[in-house]
Parts: sequence; C-alpha cells; structure tokens
Amino acid sequence: MQENYSEKLDAFIAQEKAATNLIKSVGDLLYEKGIELVLFRRHLIDKNVSDILRLHQYATNFVKKPISIFDSAQLAMILTKMDLAPAKIDIGKLAYEYESEKSESTNKETFLNEKIGFIKNSNNKSQNSKDVVLYGFGRIGRLCARELIKQAGKGQQLRLKGIILRKIDAKTLHKRCALLRQDSVHGSFSSSIEINEEELYVVINGQKIQFFDNENKYQLKNYGINDALLIDNTGVYKDYDSLKNHLKIDGISKVLLTAPGAGIPNIVYGVNQAIIDIENDTIISAASCTTNAIAPILKVINDNNDIIKGHIETIHAYTNDQNLLDNMHSKNRRGRSAAINMVITSTGAGKAVTKVIPGLENKLTANAIRVPTPNGSLAIINLSLNNKISLEKVNELIRKAALEGPLVNQIKFSMNTELVSSDIVGNEGAAIFDSPATIVSKDQKNILLYIWYDNEFGYTKQVIRLAKYISKVRRLHYY
Repeated sequence: MQENYSEKLDAFIAQEKAATNLIKSVGDLLYEKGIELVLFRRHLIDKNVSDILRLHQYATNFVKKPISIFDSAQLAMILTKMDLAPAKIDIGKLAYEYESEKSESTNKETFLNEKIGFIKNSNNKSQNSKDVVLYGFGRIGRLCARELIKQAGKGQQLRLKGIILRKIDAKTLHKRCALLRQDSVHGSFSSSIEINEEELYVVINGQKIQFFDNENKYQLKNYGINDALLIDNTGVYKDYDSLKNHLKIDGISKVLLTAPGAGIPNIVYGVNQAIIDIENDTIISAASCTTNAIAPILKVINDNNDIIKGHIETIHAYTNDQNLLDNMHSKNRRGRSAAINMVITSTGAGKAVTKVIPGLENKLTANAIRVPTPNGSLAIINLSLNNKISLEKVNELIRKAALEGPLVNQIKFSMNTELVSSDIVGNEGAAIFDSPATIVSKDQKNILLYIWYDNEFGYTKQVIRLAKYISKVRRLHYY
C-alpha cells in the first residue's frame, strides 16, 4: 500500500514538472514569436499548474482519448525552437494527433513539420494590426477593452487607440477607469492604469488610449488613429443610415455594431461570415448575444437533419434596459423590478437567426424570460425533425462540431451534470452545449437542446473574432 502511494505521488509530481515546462513554453512562444497556444480552445496563458492538469483531464474526456501532459509539454518545447509566423496553435489537438498517428519511426519534430509546415514556411513573419476605437463604454465596451488590452503581446492584431463618449472630463475619466478595474460580475482587471487628467488619456499596461467626446471625435487622426475600426456598443444606432455617420469621422474606415442591425449584414462569426464583402462592406452587425448562442447549434442540426419547425425560449439575465425597482417603461412588463421578478418579454432572435441561416425562414418562433441573475443565460431549443435521431447521435453531432470544423471556437461541449448559470460566466464560447440535459422524444423526431451562454463575455469574444476577420488581421492557425 505504501509503495502504491509513493508511486502515485511520484507520477503526479512528474506531471506537475511537465506542466511547469509547458507554462514556460507558452510564455516564450507568446512574447517571443507571437504564437498563442491553446488546449482545445482553452487558453493556456496565465494558467497555473493545477489549471493545466485540469485542462488535460477535460481534454481527455472531451476527445475520448488520453491527452498526455508529457506529449504536449515536449511538443511545445520543440515549437519554441522553430522559426514560426505569428499564429494560434492548439497543442491539445497536436498531442491527440501525435498519439493517434505515431509509429516507432515517428519523432515529434518531424511530426510538427508535417502538421504546421504552413506556419513554419509562411513568408509573413510579422503581424498586421488594425487600430480600434470604441464608441461607448458600457458593459460590452468595457469587456472589449479588457480583451483588447489583454491581447497585446500576442501580435496585437487589434490595437485599442481611442474611446468616444458623450462627454469626458477628469472626473468622468476616473469613474470610467474605476468601472474598468472592478466589475461586479467579471471581477477585477489585472492591469496598471495611469490617468492623464489634463490630456484625457490613460496608459494601461503600456498602451496609450485617448478619450474623446462627441465634439472632439473628429480629431482622431491628430492622435495617430488611422484607417480604424469603430466598434459601436451604445445600442443607440442600429441601422445603416445612422451608423454611416461614423464613417464621416476622419480616421474611421469600418464600423462594427454590437447589436442586430437593419440594412446591414448580420453576422454570427463561424456561421455566415462568408457573406461579407470584405473590401466593400463597411458597416457590419455582430447580431445579438442570443443569436450568436443559437445559430451555431441550429446550423449543426440543420446541416444533418431536416428541421420542420421549432421554438426557442431564452432564459436571459436581466439587463440595463430593465428597471431595478418598479417604474415606468415603454415595453410591457420590463418596468417591473428586474432583481425580484421573472419577466416575460420578446426577443428577435428567432427572426434574426433566419438572416444567418436562411433555410430556417418561417420555421422558428421565439420568446424570452428575463430572470433575476446579472449575467449568464440559457436558450432552450425545441425542434421537430423530419428524420429520426437518437439522443446519442444528437450529442455526438455537437461534440464533433466542437472538436473539429468551423465552429470549434463557437461551441463548447459540456459533460458536466452539475452545470449551473454561474459556472459559465467568463466562458469564451458563444454556445455552451449542455449534453446531459438533451432530451429526445420517444419517436425520435422531437429534440430539446439546452444552450448556456455568457451573454456579456461570450458575446464579446464573438465581436472580437468578427472584428479581426473584417479587419483582415487574423493570424494563421492550427486547431
């Protein structure tokens, strides 16, 4: 018994050492080569040893094959010695493929040259960048700022240069920075913030960000902001005619709306970004958080079966649009206290998703219930199908889509039988598929799917993915 105890402890210590080596390689690759390593789309930067080992355990369950920490650590170390272009590489996928495909004559270096030779042989060893200006600094705006600032050092594809507010002065600037530093839902932001009250700019982790108001927003070029992407997160302007005024600002070349838009392409990145005319479409919508959650799942089902009809019910966290206490509101029921009521309200997600997946037109209805949680939402998709499908087949279709193909960044596959809404806060996926909750009718022609989503952070990640795409600054990737 004592020998068995010692053997297990020694084996675990060896795994910890390998995880430490992997952490070092992750940092070296990121800051020296602009290479971001992930493990089945889970970020590895700023993770400790326990996090790394837990992620390997998750990956083993996810792909249904052991993922060795020793393989991933050794593969990562070899990557640090290779001449690579800036890229995003899934070390978990590489470790899985190495274990599956290796033979006695296979060595890891040869394997990597075969798998990521296109990154090694790329002539583009420098990273293109795009200036970004945030129009508004609310829930989504501040999360966008956090992510853009955090991504500096990864090749910095998007550079946050400016933030436009209705008005700005020294007092307002301090308050805005306080809201950026501390967030009641998403926690504190690890950063150093220097505030220049006279010139109204901040320096965050070495990055200078100038604040503008509506009167001086036309001076962007005077502050070195050129050919920039403006991300409108105010929720005020939602159609082409109002949004095109942003293009009159000298220094702005494209506009991305963080809400459904009228008269402009509505895009769920990973699903329908191919419809964008990159050169000529200058105003684009990132659709809604709910549309980003349901569209990837509906696409998988629609691609593999014939959907006759369906209903989507979203159990949505309350938002700033509602009242904290009962008060007047232009919409029915939303005037009642958000903190103590479940509130039935409307959602345009059912109609909006047909703009993303035209084949579903006139097949879906949708409604919403706002509930007393500040963040974290759930979409329940009830579909009637033409062809029979088993519960196991449904879950396997989604698992495969989360593992390989164009939706790996959008769909996260959960096997957790104890998952609740607070668990998904901070999850980067647009759609967290709750596989244990799937229900299939006895005749196998009706299915109920449960899709969690962080309606703030998960959606923000989709906005940034789309921003990189329309700005033509996406790195090479292997995942």
